[in-house]
Amino acid sequence: MTVIASEAAGAEIPREYPRRAAVISWIFFDWAAQPYFTLITTFVFAPYFAGFVAPDPAQGQALWGFATAAAGLMIALLSPVLGAIADASGRRKPWIAGFGTLLVIGASLMWFGKPGDASVIAPLLLAYAVASVGVEFATVFNNAMMPTLVPPEKMGRLSGTGWATGYIGGILSLILVLGFLAASPDTGRTLFGLAPLFGLDPISHQGDRITGPLTGIWFIIFVLPMFLLTPDYPAKRPIREAMREGLSGLKRTLGELPKQKSVATFLLANMIYTDGLVSLFAFGGIYAAGTFGWHTIQIGSFGILLAIAGTFGAWLGGKLDDKLGSKRVIAGSLLILLFALGAILLVDKDSILFVKVAPPVPGGPLFSGAAERAYLVLGCLIGAAGGPLQAASRTLLIRLAPEDRIAQYFGLFALTGKVTSFIGPLLIGAITAITASQKAGMALLVVFFVAGLALLARVREDS
Repeated sequence: MTVIASEAAGAEIPREYPRRAAVISWIFFDWAAQPYFTLITTFVFAPYFAGFVAPDPAQGQALWGFATAAAGLMIALLSPVLGAIADASGRRKPWIAGFGTLLVIGASLMWFGKPGDASVIAPLLLAYAVASVGVEFATVFNNAMMPTLVPPEKMGRLSGTGWATGYIGGILSLILVLGFLAASPDTGRTLFGLAPLFGLDPISHQGDRITGPLTGIWFIIFVLPMFLLTPDYPAKRPIREAMREGLSGLKRTLGELPKQKSVATFLLANMIYTDGLVSLFAFGGIYAAGTFGWHTIQIGSFGILLAIAGTFGAWLGGKLDDKLGSKRVIAGSLLILLFALGAILLVDKDSILFVKVAPPVPGGPLFSGAAERAYLVLGCLIGAAGGPLQAASRTLLIRLAPEDRIAQYFGLFALTGKVTSFIGPLLIGAITAITASQKAGMALLVVFFVAGLALLARVREDS
């Protein structure tokens, strides 16, 4: 059982830490939430929306970008406020439950996104925005539980293990969809050569659409151990009093932030490079669908390989975080992302780095083209770097922020991760729409990673 130091003693510092089962149960939140990012935003539903619901892939990428931007703006505006209120009230789990409900409802409604039906586009994008708000806010309050679970010297491993576990959950959910649920419209068979379970119709892409309800059910099942076994912060104040004190505390924190140069600089760096990373993950599958003509099975198989790379990257990054420091892990991850993104922009269906290669054989084996295989390798590099970048970022924040205001700072962390998150998708959407070129839209992301790296260099990890 966790014992929290009293308020009079200062920060909420755990004197004892909970049993292993409580920590493992907390880690399973990442497992529970990851299929939303794997199945919905990256590898299955987003490419399906762009390729089969929207009028064409370029318009689909633009519309998806605009919806992502709208959700990101709402998350940015409300995260610090809700984090401050949660710090004042003490509890985290009620917030996770409430926003988890939004995730389940929004994701489940995606089942109604039938192909070629223009009337479902607006409701579908609204459901996507609601689910995105739900999963992001739930994550804010889940992250804020970390300081009570392990000692500071084990924080990197906890964060990295959480991300790695999430990736494994994403892999398994993707295998479930590709192997048993989503079939090719041409063959009527799944990746494993089976007829889809439950009689799902390949022609109307029911295997793609089922990812929404599956994501909701998956979250409900696997988030339960955290609610049952992981101790929450103790309740401190009624919600109305907590709202007054939380908003007052947020105002004080924002006033102090300019004096805390390392924290402020890190939050600014996080704002920029997270925007780039989220945009890269959000549009990576869509970009592959437009460049190579990939459908669900190809994109999903790519996603499995990328997630496997991400699992090992996050696990190794967690160990390096405790050994070398969070800042170095973040910087190394950004350099890898810059290299991989630059190389991807020089890969086309029939060329690699301006060298002509044989295009994929129509109806041939999976990833038969040399350019496709190059894209796979570069995508795995992105996956291997993306996990450590995100895991080390939340660890660095914990090491920089005051412990008695951790949810508030995670609110600011979410703010900086989202306040400009609408800019990346918006600019990608706008540039893609104006130029009718997916490559032109994706090229913008280089600027985000370079700027984030430059600002990170000014952060003092020991501050």
